[in-house]
Amino acid sequence: MNGLLTLVLLAALGYGTFAGFVYVMQSRLIYYPDTPTRALTATPSAVGLEYEAVTLQTDDGLRLSGWFIPHPAARATLLFFHGNAGNISHRLESIRLFHELGLAVFIIDYRGYGQSEGKPTEDGTYRDAAAAWRHLIGERHIAPHAIVVFGRSLGAAIAAELASHTQPGALIIESAFTSAPNMAAQLYPWLPVRWMSRYRYDTQSFLEAITCPLLVIHSREDDLIPYAQGKQLFAHARAPKQFLELHGGHGDGFLVSREIYVQGVDDFLERYVGTAGSSTQNN
Repeated sequence: MNGLLTLVLLAALGYGTFAGFVYVMQSRLIYYPDTPTRALTATPSAVGLEYEAVTLQTDDGLRLSGWFIPHPAARATLLFFHGNAGNISHRLESIRLFHELGLAVFIIDYRGYGQSEGKPTEDGTYRDAAAAWRHLIGERHIAPHAIVVFGRSLGAAIAAELASHTQPGALIIESAFTSAPNMAAQLYPWLPVRWMSRYRYDTQSFLEAITCPLLVIHSREDDLIPYAQGKQLFAHARAPKQFLELHGGHGDGFLVSREIYVQGVDDFLERYVGTAGSSTQNN
């Protein structure tokens, strides 16, 4: 009996220790700015694109870095929010693809990523997105309706939050989760993570508030964020909306399904934003 009680106590201690570790380390389990590195490994010139290095200031005084990649006949400007690992230099394939779709691209690194100052937090990433939006509207004089907000993975939640209180021309979310607690429950089903989570990133609630056209992109074979979460987001969003199904994993679906991806995004842009050659600025 004493042996059984000891085993139970040890198991409870181990469970409690692991739960405490997860609670304390939440930030490091969400943000991966050093994976594979914080250093910028290349620039858009490596894929044949001209670009402008941009420095932004957030409303809480941090300096963020980013790139603006112009297009000579832009149908719109894509405001790009990347996932939770790496930095802007690891998104060159996507930048080139969007440029080929007739889009100017503005991509930033969140606080604590790449060359941006600070440490990432949920509220901080929302502030970073707002600073990027203000830059396009205020500094580049781009009309809101000519901005397409795009987010992939964690960036999808950040993009949806921005679109919930602004009026972009369209919103595209790719490989998105419904909320951080739901995602944590998927990863740690044996822990009470919905109660423990200090992070919300409630993509679903944000989508319920947006009024612009929406494109939800998700791979049925996503090995990190379940396809069902993408379908749930689509079901809870208001029209007009479209869903684009891909094949491939969480990080490479847009490459594995490149032809489907390009055609689907192009069709969405043509329907709701315009064709290449449209002006992206106020007169």
